[in-house]
Amino acid sequence: MQPSLFKLFATFFRIGLFTFGGGYAMIPLIEHGVVEKNGWLGKSDFLDLLAVAQSAPGVFAVNMAVFVGYRTRGVHGALAASFGCVLPSVAIILLIALFFRRFRHIETVNNIFMGIRPVVVALIAVPVFNVAQSAKIGWSTVWIPVLSALLIVALGVSPIYVIIAAGTGGFVWGKIRGGKV
Repeated sequence: MQPSLFKLFATFFRIGLFTFGGGYAMIPLIEHGVVEKNGWLGKSDFLDLLAVAQSAPGVFAVNMAVFVGYRTRGVHGALAASFGCVLPSVAIILLIALFFRRFRHIETVNNIFMGIRPVVVALIAVPVFNVAQSAKIGWSTVWIPVLSALLIVALGVSPIYVIIAAGTGGFVWGKIRGGKV
């Protein structure tokens, strides 16, 4: 079913309202709105767009909005979804910029931000586990994301090189398993 432009805008506007922690924290919200609630994409299509959005330059959440909007309604859908995604953040940042200096020394405000931080970590952790399940990462393949993370974090290897190596390795492994090498 093709969503209306307003429905795309409203869905991503709601998602954009709860962007604590950045784009990755939005993954469960986007998945719920796009896959589970509205059925605009299937789970595997969502995972494909997720991979492309992570690989593409730019802000992850906006990339997802553009891809989902374009996939469902073309260029106008991409514009509606991305505008809906960005508008709440822009408005909230402007409000915070206007008033934060007055309130940043208040202990209650600092405590609120301290309370939000662990939730942001959870919002980022949930999609990691969901994507791992959907990508069928099990005990026999868990070494791949662990090794990738260690290369990036501990050794400072560029994520671009890790992605290229993983893609090349997957291609070669597919050829070997398919008997075409």
